[in-house]
Amino acid sequence: SVKRVKIFDPLLIESKTPATVVLMLSSPENEVLAKACDALYKYASKGDENKVTLLGLGALEHLYKLLSHEDPLVRRNAIMVFGIMASNSKSLKVLLFFTVEKYSFATLCLAHMAVEYTTKVKIFEQGGLEPLIRLLSSPDPDVKKNSVECIYHLVQDFQNRAAVRELNVIPPLLQLLESVYPRIQLLALQTLEVISKDRETRILLGENKGLDCLLKILENDEFSDLHIETLAVLGNCLEDVDTLQQIQLTGGLKKLLSFLEVSTVPDIQKNAAKAITKAAYDSEIRKIFHWEEVEKFLLSLLDSNSDEVKVAASQAISAMCENLDSKCVLGLQGIPQLVHLLSSNNEEVKEAVVTALTNLTTASPRNASAVAEAEGIKPLMNTLNAQRDGAISNAIAVLTNLSLQEPSRVRIQSHGIMSALVGPLRSTNSQVQSRAAFAVAAFGCDADARTELRNVGGLGPLVELLHSKNEEVRRNACWAVMVCGSDELTAIELCRLGALDILEEINLSRKRKNKFSEAALEKLLDNNLPQKYSQMGYLSSSNIITNGFYDCGQVNKTWREIFVFGRTKQARAY
Repeated sequence: SVKRVKIFDPLLIESKTPATVVLMLSSPENEVLAKACDALYKYASKGDENKVTLLGLGALEHLYKLLSHEDPLVRRNAIMVFGIMASNSKSLKVLLFFTVEKYSFATLCLAHMAVEYTTKVKIFEQGGLEPLIRLLSSPDPDVKKNSVECIYHLVQDFQNRAAVRELNVIPPLLQLLESVYPRIQLLALQTLEVISKDRETRILLGENKGLDCLLKILENDEFSDLHIETLAVLGNCLEDVDTLQQIQLTGGLKKLLSFLEVSTVPDIQKNAAKAITKAAYDSEIRKIFHWEEVEKFLLSLLDSNSDEVKVAASQAISAMCENLDSKCVLGLQGIPQLVHLLSSNNEEVKEAVVTALTNLTTASPRNASAVAEAEGIKPLMNTLNAQRDGAISNAIAVLTNLSLQEPSRVRIQSHGIMSALVGPLRSTNSQVQSRAAFAVAAFGCDADARTELRNVGGLGPLVELLHSKNEEVRRNACWAVMVCGSDELTAIELCRLGALDILEEINLSRKRKNKFSEAALEKLLDNNLPQKYSQMGYLSSSNIITNGFYDCGQVNKTWREIFVFGRTKQARAY
């Protein structure tokens, strides 16, 4: 006969005692384990006292064993308990020095927890950085990977960046670059990129021969998947004069530029140009870049098929223009390329290119002539209809720079510059307004240009800019009114539009008035003599009465005293 074994139906065990639930963590039943972890999570989330209780019951050791459990629900719930326990300083301290020292998998848990800001603070406060850095030299690749990933998350906070530097994190990170595991190498580079934003770390990187190590990665085609991150670290190093000089003296800068010149990877080209842009804000660094002929590299990027690369290259060219020698080289060789790119359908490219042209032509008659010779006037005029305010304002600036040369000014006027400026004068962007008013002043010295502006209704929006609260906009608008008020017809129209009243109001304010507002008022009155006689009660010896003069009668005496004697106590009191 066969003996039958009696099997119980599922038995639901409930407990309100944490010690009993901790014992349930040793159960062979997956369902019991998952529910026990869930119960502990709810218990621990109620307060620090409960976390300390679980700590005393040895819950962490049992939970650790479940982190590698075959059932995903059990694993998930166990990690959740680990995470909630880490929010308590006492349990976190034990977790750090108990789990990090003894269990490799625990570093994975820490890496996940280090993403949260509050947990980062806790790990830092409990001295977790030191054991993590020590574990970078562990023989276990999983420990290395998890530890460096945790450190990467931690150093996103500047306080931790300073701390890891003090704990000498550079040597073990550089050692990880020689790992046979690409993931470990990548995490090490990403961590180096973050911490090398600090100058002190860049110095340590040079002292530990880290720059040579990074250049070797670039020279090795087998590490092509690491080149972008490597360039990010080197890009930070380029921002420091001392570090850059060190790279230059060892021939590293030539190696770097040689590598960049032959690279066809858009991300590498883009990031390299961005690094040069950031570094070029320093005058000494610009000199070094010029000595190493970085202009040649930047100009080559303008031929890229990637719009992002073209934008980055144009921005770098703009930055390098602060160096006069570089400005000369870039203007001579790069202006035809830049003019060609003005016809791009990409608005971001157009804006970056026209910004570069602005910097190239400012205070450089030679480069301004080169733009005209490259047939740049028409595409610049077309750019005044661009969708981005930056493109419009810089196109105006380039055209204004070109206007300083008579042949170019005549050509620009023949393309209807005053008509094209009406739109920018109505812009809501203060930089566009300012540059548009400045351009009106630049081109308004020509009688035909003033007539054009008057006929297309451009005087109205110009007068409106006199109300601007922006000092630069208001000053340039006053300047433009002064220039445009040079002939009688335009002066009369400006007065009709209220320019005279606005200027008088501006000149009564100590804060708002400027030398152009005073000159503009005088110019309008000198070219509208009936208005001047009515306003002032007299004409000066330089005022020549021509046909059409009439006496419309004086304005109210009190107002005349304000206009004429605006600095008197009586006028200020009024």
